[in-house]
Amino acid sequence: MRIILVGFGVVGQSLARILLQRRPELVRSYGFNPKVVAVVDKGGAAVNMRGLDLEEILSLKVKEGTVAASRDGRPDLSALEVIESVEAEVMVEVTPTNIKDGEPGLSHIKSAFRTGKSVVTTNKGPLALALPALTELAEYSGVQLRFSGTVGAGTPILDLAKKCLLGDRIISIRGVLNGTTNYILTEMEEKHISFHQALKDAQRLGYAEANPSMDVDGLDTACKIVIMANWIMGRKVTLKDVKIEGIRNVTREDLEEASRRGRTIRLLGFIDKDLKVAPTEISKGDPLAVKGVLNAVTFTSEFTGEETIIGRGAGGMATASAVLRDLINIKEALSSTL
Repeated sequence: MRIILVGFGVVGQSLARILLQRRPELVRSYGFNPKVVAVVDKGGAAVNMRGLDLEEILSLKVKEGTVAASRDGRPDLSALEVIESVEAEVMVEVTPTNIKDGEPGLSHIKSAFRTGKSVVTTNKGPLALALPALTELAEYSGVQLRFSGTVGAGTPILDLAKKCLLGDRIISIRGVLNGTTNYILTEMEEKHISFHQALKDAQRLGYAEANPSMDVDGLDTACKIVIMANWIMGRKVTLKDVKIEGIRNVTREDLEEASRRGRTIRLLGFIDKDLKVAPTEISKGDPLAVKGVLNAVTFTSEFTGEETIIGRGAGGMATASAVLRDLINIKEALSSTL
């Protein structure tokens, strides 16, 4: 399988390391022999149709700051030019999330479909804004769109609901889907500190960005429930359909009062008749009362009732493992059509 990798930050580099480490096992266990023929970052591209030397690419990214410094470097090429001109079966899109207009990821995905390439992405922006349209476009183009790393990183939240609960009907979903806000609320409760102090600690540890709005204002969670509503429950919704409230107004006193009653507060995303994100008081015995950066999602199904999946919801290697899972699924789907 020939792969174009667009975006070479934490997730892109983690994927390259996994492919290097596991290539013999991937070939032996899955008949999957990935060949990265192009990598694109902000400085340009590296292209080699025989397959790039990923060790060299990783080393040069650290030393020079761009893959375009390699012997196969093309600083003159943009991501769209690479997608349109380089032959490959799959484009992996791991550029940063932009929920204003979904760019440049949205254009990358559309260009890949237009040129007959399947797409694996961890970019929530295009999916939150246009997943129903992108799903239809992929089907029309005869290619596949996979995005399991957008929700729960390496924790197989989407796969559990889509595959393991096959035959049952999921009625509703609720979950803790953002590790940053969960860390902040946990710290506020356990250390009796303010939101602002807990946020500073999260930023110092790298859990929160300098601009934490995507996390603390509930936007990241909202993107994820849009993806889940579309993929799992067949809803045709986008980000504008979600009522969103973040955690900025949750106080230490709120958490202390809840704790005295054996309860806690977590930022939950809800998919029911409506889509909602809001700080919610729950029992400390609730499976969703996870601590730290953990994610947890409870599916309520018609026949099996409530089932909860818990796991780490962030991290480069964890997210890259989800990308690899999607690539293997695409490889198996392509093989079944031959």
